[in-house]
Amino acid sequence: MTTPDPSREPEPTKPAGTATTPYKDRVYRSPAGVVGGALVLAIVAWLGIDAVVVGEGRTPWLALATMLFLVPLVFAYTLRPAVFVNDDGLRVRNPLRLIVLPWGQVASLRSGFSNEVVDDSGTKYQLWALPVSVRARSKAARQEARAARAAARADARAGQGGSLRGGAVGAADLGAGAALAADGPRRAETDRAMDELRELHERRQGEPEPGTQGEVTVRWAYEIIAPAVAGAVLLGVLWGLG
Repeated sequence: MTTPDPSREPEPTKPAGTATTPYKDRVYRSPAGVVGGALVLAIVAWLGIDAVVVGEGRTPWLALATMLFLVPLVFAYTLRPAVFVNDDGLRVRNPLRLIVLPWGQVASLRSGFSNEVVDDSGTKYQLWALPVSVRARSKAARQEARAARAAARADARAGQGGSLRGGAVGAADLGAGAALAADGPRRAETDRAMDELRELHERRQGEPEPGTQGEVTVRWAYEIIAPAVAGAVLLGVLWGLG
């Protein structure tokens, strides 16, 4: 156990009115996308390197061009997407663009067939890192329905008094109902993430600070686009040469 150093002076406090960030960037990603992208990249690298090493004629060049074309795109659409959130705003890293939106420019966060953020001008930006999963939503709805039925059975048994056996079953149902009340409604993972973003957005809208103001900026990911285009051109040239 360490003891405090009495010779150390206390840290100076920040002047009043200075915006502070209570936590670092919160990052949202798609675990399925990251795992799937890593597997695809491993397969592409394995097949490509094998073709370069043992291939003959134009095969090594075709393999190199294919990897140059595929690797940036696979990385862009699986590993790259992320949403970085802090008290100042959002940084949305999509496959081919990076969008920075201060909270003061965010009009709403929408969920439908895809999750989107809408700025004050009405421009929509899709959140690739938070894909909508109909399967996950259906699973969460089924879990909530089962818990609701269990809570209803517990209420019915509690009202009737119940037999000894029925009382034991009712206790289990009551436990399920209590768990539902404690955990709240079941929600898919991406829907919970969107709820957190909306909550933070509402809080920052009610507490405007200099850090939440500014303009929306969009930057194209040329580090992804350039090698993919180069690989496509090289593939076209190689196929054209026959």
